[in-house]
Amino acid sequence: MALIGAHVSTAGGSYKAFERGLEIGCTALQIFVKSPNQWRAKPIDPADIQKFHEAHATNPWPVTAHAAYLINLASQKEDISEKSRAGLADELARCDLLGVSGLVFHPGARLGAGVEVGIEDVARNMDAVLAASPDVRTKLLLENTAGQGSTIGVRFEELAGIIALLDEPDRVGVCLDTCHAFAAGYDLRTPAGYEAVLAEFDSVIGLERLLCVHLNDSKHPLGSHKDRHENIGDGEIGAECFAVIVNDDRLAAVPKLLETPMGDDDLGHGRDMEKLRAFL
Repeated sequence: MALIGAHVSTAGGSYKAFERGLEIGCTALQIFVKSPNQWRAKPIDPADIQKFHEAHATNPWPVTAHAAYLINLASQKEDISEKSRAGLADELARCDLLGVSGLVFHPGARLGAGVEVGIEDVARNMDAVLAASPDVRTKLLLENTAGQGSTIGVRFEELAGIIALLDEPDRVGVCLDTCHAFAAGYDLRTPAGYEAVLAEFDSVIGLERLLCVHLNDSKHPLGSHKDRHENIGDGEIGAECFAVIVNDDRLAAVPKLLETPMGDDDLGHGRDMEKLRAFL
């Protein structure tokens, strides 16, 4: 079974994500475990947790969560770093309650500091989060970034640098976003280009750490450093790359998830899922 899916809404209860995934043919899901635009949220209702587990047992797909966009482990402001550590630890705990396998997060922006300082800050803050969550089984997944502003994680070497500094690297993996990689200068447009990028990832980070892929086309050209997702085959990357990814045996156990535009009719993910299934 090909593990392909999308980020789906949990409105009305986290367990409803499975119903929405079924409607568009998902075999993997990504969700939010709280509002992505707020620091705090009320605890998950125990009844909702139970319903989530029941729905997951019926649909035993890999489920990944995406952390709040506010989190910035590279921040030079201690109040933001403190809120980011607490927020990420809270989301890890929520993921563990639901049995979610991985929590994807953006490393953050270093603002006035240098790249090396940013890498060190992200690693130390991740250490604090993991140390505060010793019994959590959910893995933290570092997501590569497009290179807007002073974000950390643009190059594979930056992600590898963070992981190398961690006290508990075995609790950490990587999520590769195709749009972000393309915007950062990794050319995925052809099978040969994809192979070269994957070989570089394996050499610098290691394919064993690739635990999630975000399937997003790009509105902007190669190396633009602009993070604007486009529907599959409608952007600058083109369809060929995605046809190769969903058929890559090396990634058979890796969930491959859409974060593409929904469109005015909210059916964008359904259309993109049809495209992905046609590639199989």
